[in-house]
Amino acid sequence: MSLLVDLDPRLSALRPLGGFFALRACGPPPRPFVPLAQVYGPTPPEAGPDPLAFRVRKVEEALRAPATRVAVSVAHQGLAARLWSAALGCAVLYGRVPDLDPRLLHWDPGAAAPDDLWLTEVRPHSGDMRDVSDTSGEGTAAVLVSAVLRAHLVPLAAALRARYRVAAGLLRGNTASALAGAARELDRWARAHGRPDAAAHVRSVTAGLLDHPLLAGTGTLTGTAFRRRSCCLYYRVPGGGVCGDCCFPSPPGSVSQSP
Repeated sequence: MSLLVDLDPRLSALRPLGGFFALRACGPPPRPFVPLAQVYGPTPPEAGPDPLAFRVRKVEEALRAPATRVAVSVAHQGLAARLWSAALGCAVLYGRVPDLDPRLLHWDPGAAAPDDLWLTEVRPHSGDMRDVSDTSGEGTAAVLVSAVLRAHLVPLAAALRARYRVAAGLLRGNTASALAGAARELDRWARAHGRPDAAAHVRSVTAGLLDHPLLAGTGTLTGTAFRRRSCCLYYRVPGGGVCGDCCFPSPPGSVSQSP
């Protein structure tokens, strides 16, 4: 895959992909955001607002979730999807991944995409960017493991497990599902815009990421279709039902549930 252009200060190449992929960038945010480095603690901050708890409450109220852990799961998957989408979009369209250090990437827990994330400085990730153009996708996957999985989603999951006692398998499944969903949308966009190279690259990168030890065993990827081995609990939301990649064919306990 040939590289396009260097990362521009506003990451403008992401905008045609839609708001869920877009990442606000360039300089300090225009309103109070919190660095994600301050979000991932195992306990709430001793002083000031708790953005993670605020987000969980916001989701819980919006969905009328019957249990807090349902809101935790949905909130987790939403933030995971935003992180994967922005990073994967950059990797495919620019051929490189920006440095998403949690101290540089700021979050507004009360906002929706694309106004929830703000990158204060756009610079390439410190990984070997020469490998990102490898058509096998291995170089890109390695950088994304560092930039997204290890820097964000591992500490986020640890914080949610410590605070809310949610299952590790559920959060791993959410992480994989969010990745597969972002990849599917990016693949669809690439094919619709005559970019078979980008579509092929995103597929190879996604397959490599799902084979990584941090995500291996979370589900099965067939083309761009993913079937996870865990459930995000969305079926418990009033009127929610099961997601397209759920391990259950119908909500547990329903009449149509297969044995």
